[in-house]
Amino acid sequence: MQEEWQKTRQPERRFYAAKEDFRDPFSRDRDRIIHCSSFRRLEYKTQVFLNSVGDFFRTRLTHSLEVSQIARSIAKQLGLCESLCEAIALAHDLGHTPFGHAGGDELDLVLQSRCDGARFDHNFQSFRVVQKLEKRYKDFDGLNLTFATLEGILKHSAPYRKDFFSSELAAYLDTNFGLDFHPSLEAIVVDYADEIAYTSHDIDDGLKCGFLRLDSIRENAFVQNALALVQSEGICEGDFVFQARFVTALIHAAITSLIAHSSRSPYLAKSANAAPQCAQIPSDCNHGIGLEPTLYASFRELKKILFQELYYHDAVKRKMAFGKRCVRALFDDLMNDTRLLQAPYRARIENGAKPHRVVADFIASLSDRGAVGLYQELHLG
Repeated sequence: MQEEWQKTRQPERRFYAAKEDFRDPFSRDRDRIIHCSSFRRLEYKTQVFLNSVGDFFRTRLTHSLEVSQIARSIAKQLGLCESLCEAIALAHDLGHTPFGHAGGDELDLVLQSRCDGARFDHNFQSFRVVQKLEKRYKDFDGLNLTFATLEGILKHSAPYRKDFFSSELAAYLDTNFGLDFHPSLEAIVVDYADEIAYTSHDIDDGLKCGFLRLDSIRENAFVQNALALVQSEGICEGDFVFQARFVTALIHAAITSLIAHSSRSPYLAKSANAAPQCAQIPSDCNHGIGLEPTLYASFRELKKILFQELYYHDAVKRKMAFGKRCVRALFDDLMNDTRLLQAPYRARIENGAKPHRVVADFIASLSDRGAVGLYQELHLG
């Protein structure tokens, strides 16, 4: 398997021939992602707060842009391929349902309970979006992205071999992507950039709406580092710019730690503007990319506080309860009458696709306002 994987692992290979133009392969991937309909719908998909709550809270679209910026900054300092990081980052959340993780969890529960144990996973759904569900070419499905971009989306987070993969699907993915190996170092950087972005920016949004108190996170070592950076600028907690500088300091502290620790990875190329790093690292080996261990422990503790104080806040849970009810009701409505689906989805069922998977794909594609609008149309008249 190792020898075969080394022979087939070609970072810039596409699954279908692509016409060469003035762009490098990963810039073409980025452009195809940005111009696809799934990317545009991220503007109205929830991060933590429903899109209707306010204009200044993060959505899946702004989150994806922020992940891309952080990933590019890290990649540049580590001598990795910035354009590959950008493409993976912009696509990593394309498979998210409306209503954030609550909507995805509810869709997964509905599939498990009503469709013989079928599953929904937003990370794998992102891969399906770019490989199958987007229609941009006459002769094949998907966006025709390069191997390295597809692999980075598929292996967004470990473990790469999911327990819900059928034996047939696992065999296909193993043959083409090697589930027992880490993806490129660029993909691993994007995974950490995602964690840095949503932790820092959820703190920003939580403080802004008043659901999170600074005192509840103040004693965390990661937060202490950020506060020290802000104080070194002569800024006090009562100053107008304090929160903006505090969030910037959180991101800066995390990126600085990640670069310092990751620069010692034995798999890292030493030359700038390197090709994607595909080092055939087995998934049970340490790739060496990450934050410094002590700081990362504090970072993880900070995330636990966010779950307690923000994600499980009563006001957030009430909004998410509606989102779950909306997803569940739409699934039942569409399964009971697939004629309610749009024509391309009905055509898939007519061509032999399983109705529950088509319905799940349709619901996952909806924005928050699209899901609410359809729910109101079907239930409120």
